Amino acid sequence: MPPPMPLSPYLAAVSLLLAAAFSSGWTLHAAAELPRFREAPAFRNGPGCASAPTIHIAMTLDATYLRGSLAGVLSILRHSSCPESISFNFLATRPRRFRPAVSASFPSLSFDVYRFDPALVRGRISSSVRRALDQPLNYARIYLADILPRSVHRVIYFDSDLVVVDDVARLWATDLSPDHVLAAPEYCHANFTSYFTDRFWSDPVYPDALNDRRRSPCYFNTGVMVMDLDRWRAGGYTRKLEAWMEVQKREARIYELGSLPPFLLVFAGEVKGVEHRWNQHGLGGDNVEGLCRDLHPGPVSLLHWSGKGKPWLRLDAGRPCQLDALWAPYDLLRRDGRDDLFADI
Repeated sequence: MPPPMPLSPYLAAVSLLLAAAFSSGWTLHAAAELPRFREAPAFRNGPGCASAPTIHIAMTLDATYLRGSLAGVLSILRHSSCPESISFNFLATRPRRFRPAVSASFPSLSFDVYRFDPALVRGRISSSVRRALDQPLNYARIYLADILPRSVHRVIYFDSDLVVVDDVARLWATDLSPDHVLAAPEYCHANFTSYFTDRFWSDPVYPDALNDRRRSPCYFNTGVMVMDLDRWRAGGYTRKLEAWMEVQKREARIYELGSLPPFLLVFAGEVKGVEHRWNQHGLGGDNVEGLCRDLHPGPVSLLHWSGKGKPWLRLDAGRPCQLDALWAPYDLLRRDGRDDLFADI
């Protein structure tokens, strides 16, 4: 048998690269794995925007929720009176993978993509009722004040499963004086005790953390928050949230719902209330079945598909809920023969 032919220098180099990648535990992703999205229209400021403040918005980007994130961006721009005054601050574990997708759909968008290092939460995440809640990027909102530049003093954080149907400047104008760190819609009718385990409530020390608040602690959804980053940094709130994550991981199982309970433990009762219209949440159903739900009574400025059911998945499966039709016009996923944005708005 003749000796095997030597690999060409090019093939040898590729082989070495692949061997190094797999031995390091890398997962290789081709750029083609990301769906293709359409280019959105260019939205311009009107004549009254010369003195408009820069509105900073933070969102996350990953392969699972990219379609939802881009729909959210489009909805914000579509309803803004001064869209060119909005600056988007995206967090991603692999910024270079997602930056081209954002640029292709929004060529004139003012944005940055910052790297979120999953190592920040390594050893602090415990399993929850839904796998999506266990992903490191779900905890990125805790680190906004550390990752974004110091020049960003305030930010609106939005989840990637929502659309805005009002001018986001109205939410930006939320008054955080005299010393609030965070503003969000509160839901004081919800059973606050249900967000923590019996082990938490039976502990002689843990519940004391909820004493001495400005008001009785109430549930709020962390998918829509106005955050004063200067006060966050000065108060060391990242570390306060991490401390409860470490209690959960190392001492006792005190909650079941991912990144939400630490926020409740640190901020509930200290939140500046926002009108409920700014988070019509729960449209994705619960965290187990994701069944269809109706809107809460009252006006609507933001639709939020929190819960297991996501509108793009239900639409693709041909089993949409009635309210998913309100998300569909903002879907930028490229489909042959369907490029007429806003035809249904």
